[in-house]
Amino acid sequence: MTRRTLKAGLFGIGLNTYWPQFPGLEERLRGYVDEVADKLARPGVTVVNLGLVDESHAALEAGHRFREADVDIIFLYVTTYALSSTVLPAVRRAGVPVIVLNLQPAPAIDYAAFNAMGDRTAMTGEWLAHCAACPVPEIANVFRRAGIAFHQVTGMLRNDPHVEAEIEGWIEAARVAHVMAHNRLGVMGRYYNGMLDIYSDMTLQSAVFGTHVEIVEIDELAELRRAATPAEIDACLAEIEAEFDVQPDCEPADLHRAAATAVALRRLAEAHDLGSLAYYYESTPGHEHEDVGTSVILGCSMLTARGVPVAGEYEVKNVQAMKIMDAFGAGGSFTEYYAMDFADDVVLMGHDGPGHIGIAQGRTKVRPLKLYHGKVGAGVSVEMSVRHGPVTLLSVTEEGTGLKLVCAQGESVPGPILEIGNTNSRYRFPLGARRFVEAWNAEGPAHHCAIGVGHIADRLEKLAQLLRLPIARVC
Repeated sequence: MTRRTLKAGLFGIGLNTYWPQFPGLEERLRGYVDEVADKLARPGVTVVNLGLVDESHAALEAGHRFREADVDIIFLYVTTYALSSTVLPAVRRAGVPVIVLNLQPAPAIDYAAFNAMGDRTAMTGEWLAHCAACPVPEIANVFRRAGIAFHQVTGMLRNDPHVEAEIEGWIEAARVAHVMAHNRLGVMGRYYNGMLDIYSDMTLQSAVFGTHVEIVEIDELAELRRAATPAEIDACLAEIEAEFDVQPDCEPADLHRAAATAVALRRLAEAHDLGSLAYYYESTPGHEHEDVGTSVILGCSMLTARGVPVAGEYEVKNVQAMKIMDAFGAGGSFTEYYAMDFADDVVLMGHDGPGHIGIAQGRTKVRPLKLYHGKVGAGVSVEMSVRHGPVTLLSVTEEGTGLKLVCAQGESVPGPILEIGNTNSRYRFPLGARRFVEAWNAEGPAHHCAIGVGHIADRLEKLAQLLRLPIARVC
């Protein structure tokens, strides 16, 4: 995965005509820009702070500097009235999303103290220090006419929780977009035959997200498994015992081959620098590749928990959704509808195959299955519920000639689940089970989605805006 960090560009704008007219104003506004730089600073983010830009020549130079610095996003802090000609050259050349910070230094001007100043020139200088809102309509007009995407944060420079949350949200959304643009998605095998909803335009995925698609061969995975040493397999078996609740009816031979395949999967991901993987393979009865394909569940679950989400059934769109959720720190487990419980007004959701053990409620069980329903072979599988509490669902779907995000917020709730060796959870939604299912289906989401912990729909909406993607928020 990329070793590059997110680069956030920052510049403030002002008008150099004011500086000789109002002594101290320029220094005061430059100090405000530095305060914003401190707000943007955090681990994993490089802030490229160009300070106060106050005339068109400096704006053009700022555009070159942002482009040379390879910034991913620009925060434009409006300190006072400024000409739009000090803005357009700086952001046009950079060609990245722009967040307009319309932040004034106090909740309100102290009218009594202001009017008692006596010196009207000094009064005007004080007014200009609070005049952030003034040029924003002009800037917005020029951005719209120039086709430049922009977003706004309005509030106070200091002690404003809304502003802090919005800045955090935009930085996180930009960071996830950065992760997706540098991700290497492995695809191995083929689609599950007949699932028309999951067939994907991988060129479109690369064009929208920037993701590189690396086609890998199951032959290589089989070779890597053959090369796994007894010591490596034993070490992996110890990891499985530590990370899973292995049920006593699991056959040692099945666990051994799952561990060998897990070693090979890890090697495959390392060899191709993969940040995610979509796979499906059946082979023919008795073939080595069938044995490999039917022993991947534990290894794929372990990779998913380590930041390399894996989706079965060659579900490229959904592993993209899983990667987005994982990059936001929410997890992202492969899932689909199972059934509805009208008595408790919940939806049962889960999937066979890998699960995100990092967001499980308690330890994930490993159970033996005599057959993998709808697929070939037999072996061990995982059984888990997503951690109880707030959750977010995300689907990346194709619609017309483009992509769309579909998301919803709900809650993972306790209660009985189907103990069939698959992931399985109970979800309650503010719309109620019946209305949620109909509203979700109406967006054409495909039958898979990614489940993550926490409510992050607002951040998904910001990500969609940065990528210029439509997003449907069901609840």
